[in-house]
Amino acid sequence: MSIIMTGGGTGGHLAIIKAVKEHLADETLIYIGSTKGQDKQWFEEDTDFKEKYFFETRGVVNQGKLGKVKSLYMMTKAMFSAMKIIKKHKASVVFSVGGFSAAPMAFAAKLTRTPLVIHEQNAALGSLNKLLKPYAAHFISSYLDESPIRAYPIKEVFFDNARVRITVKTIIFLGGSQGARAINNLALQMAPKLKEKGIKIIHQAGANNIEEVQNEYKALGIEAEVFGFTTKLAEYMNEADFAVARSGASTLWELSATAVPTLYIPYPYAAKDHQYHNAQFLVEKNLAWLMREEEIAVPKVLSLLNEDMGQVSRGLINTVEKEGSQSIAMLLKSI
Repeated sequence: MSIIMTGGGTGGHLAIIKAVKEHLADETLIYIGSTKGQDKQWFEEDTDFKEKYFFETRGVVNQGKLGKVKSLYMMTKAMFSAMKIIKKHKASVVFSVGGFSAAPMAFAAKLTRTPLVIHEQNAALGSLNKLLKPYAAHFISSYLDESPIRAYPIKEVFFDNARVRITVKTIIFLGGSQGARAINNLALQMAPKLKEKGIKIIHQAGANNIEEVQNEYKALGIEAEVFGFTTKLAEYMNEADFAVARSGASTLWELSATAVPTLYIPYPYAAKDHQYHNAQFLVEKNLAWLMREEEIAVPKVLSLLNEDMGQVSRGLINTVEKEGSQSIAMLLKSI
């Protein structure tokens, strides 16, 4: 018997799988993803999986009429392949983290009556997860009171790095591996003032923006650690005393587990505005700050550095639950 893990497209989805599989080392694991998105970048060489399959699929949303038809055709074709994979590996359960990458295997699980466990990362349910929620053996969300597991599944290292921040000596700007222009611009505008205050800058500018942003810092005469995709994110977060970040679910919970006080600037075009709702979940508990892109102003952001960081850090440490990854792994094993 084996456990099939599916879903992806973006790092937020894939980080869930990476965190949970750490606690499934004694199980036979199969990964199903897509040739699109970041799936292959994350898991193509991952030896924790006995087998990996990458289907020719793509998203349906934001496609024209003909594009939607083609996407659905690709998804249907992949679904029949997924049904064969379930039978071949005698899967005991399918664990889906959503995203278009998950669709073929999630529907295949329903058609083959294989137990389906879904993890929803965001406060606003994704379209696929919302559709399949009634058919799931278990539906997990950190935002839903009825969820069997409320702790968010992230790697243990983020909890290990938690500490109380008192003063801001290092600031990290996180726009995701693809970068965020609004956050890049804000960082560069703030840089001279941060230099005056002796605050170190760590900046995830996005893979395609590294050279441009590095040149901008050089022109300002400011040293900054600039990167795109990285496997050292936990180390960077650990070093930071304050963050300015997008509010994708994994980034939000990783920063929270590390107890980094954060200003969230949600991606304005996220489906169902889910990044705004993710951040609002913490803001309502006085554990974060939130600004829309059109609300960004350097003086407003700089003023946040005078806030009580210790209170926010301690609040995050006392609020964010541990062992989400382990709990989900135990649930999957029990099915």
